[in-house]
Amino acid sequence: MSLTTSKEKYAQIIKSQAKSLGFDFCGIAKAEFLEEDAPKLENWLNQNYHGQMAYLANHFDKRLDPAKLVDGAKTVVSLIYNYYPDKPIAAVEGTYKIAKYAYGKDYHFVIKDKLKVLLENLQEQIGEIGGRAFVDSAPVMERQWAQKSGLGWTGKNSLLLNRNMGSFFFLAELIIDLEVSPDTPLAKDYCGTCTKCIDACPTDAIVQPGVVDSSKCISYFTIELKDQIPEEVKGKFENWIFGCDICQDVCPWNRFSKAHQEPAFLPHPELEGFTSRDWEEITQETFNKVFQKSAVKRTKLEGLKRNISFVKK
Repeated sequence: MSLTTSKEKYAQIIKSQAKSLGFDFCGIAKAEFLEEDAPKLENWLNQNYHGQMAYLANHFDKRLDPAKLVDGAKTVVSLIYNYYPDKPIAAVEGTYKIAKYAYGKDYHFVIKDKLKVLLENLQEQIGEIGGRAFVDSAPVMERQWAQKSGLGWTGKNSLLLNRNMGSFFFLAELIIDLEVSPDTPLAKDYCGTCTKCIDACPTDAIVQPGVVDSSKCISYFTIELKDQIPEEVKGKFENWIFGCDICQDVCPWNRFSKAHQEPAFLPHPELEGFTSRDWEEITQETFNKVFQKSAVKRTKLEGLKRNISFVKK
């Protein structure tokens, strides 16, 4: 087998294995320094758009160079995993809302397990491969890598958009020391003149197309911010108490979203019937039971209560 055909064969094997594990899309990019993204990242940090998320300023070089994360890195495999629910939990008008990604089991665990299996399967089929799996838990610029591997483009809300399924999905990566035929980056921006996400953001967090001031984002206020929420954003949360989906809900590309097929992402049975009163009177016992394996655990009960009090009319 020639080197060229072996690299193409590896790509086919990777994509086939990814599909068998439930990933919706798989793209491949050459592992190299993200030269174009370095000044953008530096400028974003200098503007303090990361707020209190100090960790985003750490490991600057690692964010831009996959070889600093995996010795001998040759390839970045980007994967998409759908989390769009069959129906929103807060279907009743006036009920508190949490981001759709947090309905079920914490995605870090679900997808990380799949990535480990994927790497093991590749090692069985191809041979010894060194690499690491990443799910939003290390300094990897996942949207940039996904775009380089042809999975989509960066929308005006800064999220990766895919023409077949919008943006309600998780991104994950395998960085490996195997040379694989790369996919062609998506050069076109399919947002056109649409500004629905910018217009809909109640806290004006999208400061320019593709750039979000995280320190103004409802997701930041309800999850990352440990202090009191500033009074100037009072009345602007539209009942969101953990995360926010506004800029995704209004995006025309999300009309292509289809319900996920992942049992782990189904909400806890009690959560589906939560009323405003249930949220307001939630106890530690209920919190532990309903959100035992959920990303909502990040706020702890005190943080969730703070958010509910702030949003409560």
